[in-house]
Amino acid sequence: MEEREMENIEKRYFEDEYSRISIPEEERLKISIPEGEHLKLAIHKGYGEPMVNHHYHNFYEIYYMVDGKGTYFINDKLYDVVAGDIIIVSPNIIHSTNYGNKERARVLLEFTDGLLPKCVRDKLRQLPNLYRHPGVSQEVYLILRDIAKEYNSPDEFSREEIINLTSHLVVTLLRNLGAVNVVNSRDAVISEVVAFIKENYRTNITLSQLAEMHFVSPEHLSRSFKKETNFGFNEFIALIRLHEAEKLLKNKGGMSIAEVAYACGFNDSNYFSDKFKRTYGMSPLQYSKSFRGGKTQRARVSKKKKNGSDSGAAE
Repeated sequence: MEEREMENIEKRYFEDEYSRISIPEEERLKISIPEGEHLKLAIHKGYGEPMVNHHYHNFYEIYYMVDGKGTYFINDKLYDVVAGDIIIVSPNIIHSTNYGNKERARVLLEFTDGLLPKCVRDKLRQLPNLYRHPGVSQEVYLILRDIAKEYNSPDEFSREEIINLTSHLVVTLLRNLGAVNVVNSRDAVISEVVAFIKENYRTNITLSQLAEMHFVSPEHLSRSFKKETNFGFNEFIALIRLHEAEKLLKNKGGMSIAEVAYACGFNDSNYFSDKFKRTYGMSPLQYSKSFRGGKTQRARVSKKKKNGSDSGAAE
């Protein structure tokens, strides 16, 4: 069978199947999970808007692209995604999406790895960001449909069944890893710029400096960076610095707020505190104390962070 004919058959299959999945409003869901864990299935269909800024979180995401196409920026790589592709985003990895305001449909599964068996959990990081395998794609979609069925008609066994299906989905991806089509990042220059920022965020980084390094004008680099990543240049630098500051506040209790700010490239600790509070919904000091206050308080912080990362438009 010709490759294009196969693609058309798969596209029709997924379009037909898509109408069979529906997820009730979240408040109607009666699936409870252990405290500190996260598990959610969502469906997005319509005209794509760019993903909002400050987007990273402490759980895994697996996207299944049912229809349409778009660009995903993950960590420091750019990927062109088409129907049938599977995207895997690990915890605490900065990412964004752009569908060019075109119609798309996708299914999204969010979960923390604590719900999975250790033998599966230990291998999760082996999965690529973009997983392209037509045979596995169809199998993954059917698993997602089964998860949706459990959400739609929950009973006393649904919680365990959803967790088991999530594990089954991850195992399916891992078992077929050797046959995945390798897809390289799309824009080498932007990937190099992002990698440079992540390596040198402690120093003073300017648009002119990086434009000169890549033999382009600052205006061209600024436009290209925004187009490909959905982040403004200075916005992205601030996000990287805040991300690193968050790590220090969690793990370096002996550092003052000013020391954390300067260690992450902020020249003004007051500006850092204001930026951090607007982003995370609490001051750096409050955030740091919350990670010395026990599991319940940390769970509240995680929820605030997740809500914060899903609100506000990118500059």
